[in-house]
Amino acid sequence: MSSTKYKKIVIIGAGIIGASIAYFLSHRSHNNVTILERETPRSGASGHSFAWVNAFGKDPRDYHTLNRRSLDMWYRMEYHLDADIGIHYGGELRWENSKESALQLQRRIRQLQTWGYPCQLISRDEMSELEPGLNPGKVESASYSKADIHVETDKFISACLNNAQASGTEIYTESDVIDFEIQNDKIVAVKTEDNEFPCDVVVLANGTDMTKLASLADIHIPQQFSPGIVIKTTPCDTILENIAILHAPSNDEYKQHIHLRQLHDGSLRIGQGTQEGINRDDSKQHADILLSCAKAFLPAIGNASAIATPVGYRPMPLDGFPIIGYTESLPNMYVALMHSGVTLAPLIGEMSTMEIMDDVRIDWFEPYRLDRFNKSN
Repeated sequence: MSSTKYKKIVIIGAGIIGASIAYFLSHRSHNNVTILERETPRSGASGHSFAWVNAFGKDPRDYHTLNRRSLDMWYRMEYHLDADIGIHYGGELRWENSKESALQLQRRIRQLQTWGYPCQLISRDEMSELEPGLNPGKVESASYSKADIHVETDKFISACLNNAQASGTEIYTESDVIDFEIQNDKIVAVKTEDNEFPCDVVVLANGTDMTKLASLADIHIPQQFSPGIVIKTTPCDTILENIAILHAPSNDEYKQHIHLRQLHDGSLRIGQGTQEGINRDDSKQHADILLSCAKAFLPAIGNASAIATPVGYRPMPLDGFPIIGYTESLPNMYVALMHSGVTLAPLIGEMSTMEIMDDVRIDWFEPYRLDRFNKSN
């Protein structure tokens, strides 16, 4: 017989992390789950993400392993949800056109291989076999990471929320949390402008708004300012026959790398630089430049047009690593904040559910507790 106590759980935020946690919680007995979303699901960082699921650039080793575990869980998530969650299989292809960058790529691949990550250096001919329509120009070195995928976050979030609702979870959209009722150092209710929701546990999964919201309870969650741009395009023909994600090097006209993926409707998502790079140029001119760079490598894009996309602000803890777990001063406030939310969503959902429902501490999460910021002062 289970000894789990009945818990009323309020999740604040219906992005990819909040939706994943809600899905896993909804499949546990002895709870009552409510989701409060300030706007609508997918309206925050999840809807702006490039949504590349990977462990490629995730250092140090422990953080790489955390992301790798979650990457492998995505296949299981698709099976259990039994729905179209927008996964695109095929791996990630990248290349470099300068000797210095090529050496960096080669060192990176060798390191990842020692960690057991399924990636390899490939030749230009092998690139052409993977993607016959690719016109890469100069190639000094190239790699292929076959386990990587990308995800259409709106489909995944909808599948999780629909499944959670079918199991009894209640979802309130356009419900802005304005305060917490605290008694005996615990949150006993979450307040919105129109309602009050009694609770045993509060899960903060509201991304960039989390720092402001937690401050209502005198909890400081340090974040850095991290704007980014991922542009959209009008639909075009299928441009990638086998791979899911493309990373292309800079050229003489445009000095930053670009990354590209294609959705099922034929539209593209294109970003620049690194996944963490700062970019606030959401002009149509900038979008046109990114698309022009992509067309140079992939002529099949044809007459697709760039769509200027507003800046997206990424949830980014101050040191770049996730913040997961209960806070010390309010032991029933659970925090789930991270930049790699798309990659980590399945693992965070499942492991956080164990911490919340089974009163355990997952040792994988120990480096990522909020109290590390207090220890560093």
